[in-house]
Amino acid sequence: MMTTAKSLELQAEGRWRMLSLLCLAVVLSFSTWFSANAIAPDLKHAWSLSESTAAWLTNGVQIGFVIGALSASFFNLPDLVRMNRLMAGSALLAALSNAAILLEPGPFGAVLCRMVTGFALAGVYPPALKLVSTWFISGRGLALAGVIGAITAGSSLPHLFRGMSSAIAWQYVVLLSSSATLIGAVVFLACTREGPYPFGKALFDPAQIGRVLKDHNLLLVNGGYLGHMWELYAMWAWLLAYLSAALDGGSGINSQASLLTFVAVASGVIGCFAGGLLSDRFGRTATTAGLMIVSGTCALLIGFVFDGPSWLLTLVVIVWGVSIIGDSAQFSAAVTELADQKYVGTALSLQMGMGFALTIFMIWLMPHLAELLGGWRWTFILLAVGPIFGAISMLILRSRPDAIRMAGGRR
Repeated sequence: MMTTAKSLELQAEGRWRMLSLLCLAVVLSFSTWFSANAIAPDLKHAWSLSESTAAWLTNGVQIGFVIGALSASFFNLPDLVRMNRLMAGSALLAALSNAAILLEPGPFGAVLCRMVTGFALAGVYPPALKLVSTWFISGRGLALAGVIGAITAGSSLPHLFRGMSSAIAWQYVVLLSSSATLIGAVVFLACTREGPYPFGKALFDPAQIGRVLKDHNLLLVNGGYLGHMWELYAMWAWLLAYLSAALDGGSGINSQASLLTFVAVASGVIGCFAGGLLSDRFGRTATTAGLMIVSGTCALLIGFVFDGPSWLLTLVVIVWGVSIIGDSAQFSAAVTELADQKYVGTALSLQMGMGFALTIFMIWLMPHLAELLGGWRWTFILLAVGPIFGAISMLILRSRPDAIRMAGGRR
């Protein structure tokens, strides 16, 4: 009879296949995240929406995600429901709520649909990270980077759908993203399962929030994370509006703008893997600070390339796309290394909750700022504030003695 250790070793041999299947399902499922954002110009015309009203089509997802993630962590759903079933059911709900936009429920109804979509995707994102961790001990950082990369690629898909179908009705983008998410649900249910290395419970306990907030190391990590989130989703949400204005004055649906938005966001997959590799070699603080300096510089420069040349505009948005997401996984990793294990679950949930709450404000603010400035050209300069603050926070953390606990002593 095979020993337990030998059995675990044998089961773990399929980890790369499982990672591939999980990432495929995540890519397909997250095509619903920015589906409304990709067709925002169409919806503004069809429903007579203002720019600020259209922002709530994206903010609805952010709000729903925060509620869903905190609820799932509080009730410990990933430990009560098999993770592949939880992710499959969540993806199915996301597909249905996304498809409900085809009923043209109007602005209020559409925002409610988007909130349900975000709520549902909260049942995919954290469980996917937890499930992949049950398959990896060594190489876990690379595996987590793969999942974050899959989320990034999935978020870019609606822009590809719109760029390839700009001559046809916006309903096809919704249909394609919902169909992709349905396929993702099937892959989750039929092809994924938990691995041989169970992951410890990470519960959210509101009573422990005070302890987290008093931890100076975690305050600095969260300062870096908030600087990162200040910039990330506002850029992802409004890059299409900026590029549409830059390429044709924002006068209509522009397939070139949609395709360039897709390329910029999807290029973040490279950043996710690069961030993981750089973090292992140079440390979490150096990697996150360096990437935020690059992304903040892009935020400062992009207004200057508004009028072209086109190759330079393309270069800046792609470098921005790579650098803006490459540090994302490292903030969570830093929390797991620095936090007292008694409240690491609360620390992770609080970090995510604060970060996504900040994105709601930034996504709302950007179109108002664009209106105040008379257009999108200089609007993204404000986003540079976040990564500058975040980089300073992580460099201060690097100077603290406790930083040696991160990344195997590489700080």
